Amino acid sequence: MSYRQTLDFLYSQYPVFQRIGASAYKPDLNNTIALLEVVNKPQKAFRSIHVAGTNGKGSTSHMLASILQEAGYKTGLYTSPHLKDFRERIRVNGEMISKQEVIRFTEKHKNHFKKIQPSFFEVTVAMAFDYFRKKKVDIAIIETGLGGRLDSTNVIVPELSIITNIGFDHMQFLGNTLPKIASEKAGIIKKNVPVIIGEWQRETHNVFKAKAGKESAPLLFASKQIRKKNYDCALKGSYQKKNIQTVLVAIGQLKKCGWVISEKHIRAGLKNVTENTGLQGRWQTLRKNPKVICDIGHNTDGIREIMQQLKQEKFAQLHIVIGTVNDKDVNAMLEQFPKNAHYYFTQAKIPRALGAEELMRKAMVFHLNGIHYNSVKKALNAALKSANKKDLILVCGSAFVVAEAI
Repeated sequence: MSYRQTLDFLYSQYPVFQRIGASAYKPDLNNTIALLEVVNKPQKAFRSIHVAGTNGKGSTSHMLASILQEAGYKTGLYTSPHLKDFRERIRVNGEMISKQEVIRFTEKHKNHFKKIQPSFFEVTVAMAFDYFRKKKVDIAIIETGLGGRLDSTNVIVPELSIITNIGFDHMQFLGNTLPKIASEKAGIIKKNVPVIIGEWQRETHNVFKAKAGKESAPLLFASKQIRKKNYDCALKGSYQKKNIQTVLVAIGQLKKCGWVISEKHIRAGLKNVTENTGLQGRWQTLRKNPKVICDIGHNTDGIREIMQQLKQEKFAQLHIVIGTVNDKDVNAMLEQFPKNAHYYFTQAKIPRALGAEELMRKAMVFHLNGIHYNSVKKALNAALKSANKKDLILVCGSAFVVAEAI
């Protein structure tokens, strides 16, 4: 198969949660364990850091990878979803897995896939772990897909576990209270493995203390640690301060475990994170005059952070291109948006997308007025046509909308 045919095969044969939602979710680790048996347990061949959380886990993972690269370590990075290219999910020292490797892994194991019937995510986890072993990485940063306890990545025994924060997202799988969601995320905490919680939260801290105590896992809340230095980071957005704090506490813990990381490596890693790892979609400026900013914030807490960041921007008129998926608490997101912006309601090219016209009807309840468009391209072009040079266009609501805008 060609690379295109290989991707078409993977997308057509195996359910993709990001595209279709709940029907692709597998509530156990059985398929992942079976796949990893087939490929000879690659997860045992490299050291790792496991990162979970409702928001910020992608940025945190990329910052950690960038710092470790600057420190001279061969670093694997597994994240999801991708924005433009499937291969963004699997990187070594910032370089995406080759098309040939994607083809090779798929063709070699597709007969096993037929027997196991995995999800798309389960296949990519096995592919990533196999690739990291083949490339002989010193360490791999592994981001969970959804939750923690039953996430396909939760088959590793890492050097360090990180849970960035807890918010309301994927409640149909993880529970409808913060303690319940925290309990699922806490499932990545392993026996005697240090764990860092990015944000201390009144509703969840006892959940983490109980789980860490049960596993004899040293526990640190990053937000409770004092930071004496400021750092220049390529990832803009005031919300990144929380992620940077989590990363700095994590680096401190890694140093205690014997990893050699200097202040110079930390500063260079944060400053060069987008260049080192290829991360996109985090308060990213796509163009100027008018300024176009995109951000993948896609749940209640993510939108709240975006609205806070907006206050630091200067503009004459605000235009918002927005689309979301059909299994989010859309009303909780919409009630946070400003009423004086011009809205361009749209939908990404995925089955899980909430229809643009339905999104517009929901938004009108909150006095958010605009026009609906059946593609992101049309919505963004309409915004660009309407906006003056001193205006600001914000693209948000879904990683898939941002991907198409980029």
